[in-house]
Amino acid sequence: MSSAQTLISSKHPEALRIATVNVNGIRAAYRRGMQEWLEDRDIDILCLQEVRAPDKVVRELLGDSWHILHSEAAAKGRAGVAVASRLEPTETREHIGDEYFASAGRWVEADFDLDGTTLSVVSAYVHSGEADSPQQQDKYRFLDLMSARLTELRGTRDHALVVGDLNVGHTTRDIRNWKGNLKKAGFLPEERAYFDHFFSDAVGWVDVHRDLAGDVDGPYTWWSWRGKAFDNDAGWRIDYHLATPELATAATTAVVDRAHSWEARFSDHAPLVVDYKLLQPQD
Repeated sequence: MSSAQTLISSKHPEALRIATVNVNGIRAAYRRGMQEWLEDRDIDILCLQEVRAPDKVVRELLGDSWHILHSEAAAKGRAGVAVASRLEPTETREHIGDEYFASAGRWVEADFDLDGTTLSVVSAYVHSGEADSPQQQDKYRFLDLMSARLTELRGTRDHALVVGDLNVGHTTRDIRNWKGNLKKAGFLPEERAYFDHFFSDAVGWVDVHRDLAGDVDGPYTWWSWRGKAFDNDAGWRIDYHLATPELATAATTAVVDRAHSWEARFSDHAPLVVDYKLLQPQD
């Protein structure tokens, strides 16, 4: 079993553990057991997508041991992203920088001081889209902004990390049934080209999970609730850790916390948990 599939039993004292998960509604996720998962994972920074709840509810569920940055979508019951951290951020930003998406609940940034270096962490939720629709045009507009922001972050931060449900499978390794999805949103050539660009020398970001997992199918992070998709592992790898190069070299282990059964899932996405060996040894 690869390092991307084996649960991390303990965290190295110099590791910063960062997790991302689309919770598909945080209230529903907590009813299904999210709190029990979170209590066992020793996470330092937790990034959430599709929170779909008022800020007060988010803070009540997570509790006061977290510093919480939450961008709630103006559309009730839609989207919403958050960064919850044990460390207090030094600075935060609540959208991607375009007023068109200012109340969309799809992008938040938090900066952290790590022994004199700056780490910027983004929780992002890219549109699911639908081929040849206005929603797909919004997706492309958002991906254009994301491309520009990735370039800015890499040029101005010691380390930067963009995580979340990016709603695109980059290669045929990332979708079990890729042949049946060539004309569907999430695997369109135009969408995948953005990711080619993100990981090109011109932009220079790294797909941490893919680097650690190697050239294998998956490991997938999303499975439909319907049918036998979960049982048959007919999934999509659409949840990512995108890191600047130096940060990527500090990543030691990536794990998909796939539930042991369909019934044990708290979301249709599984958390993606990565350890980065960034902290200075404590005396």
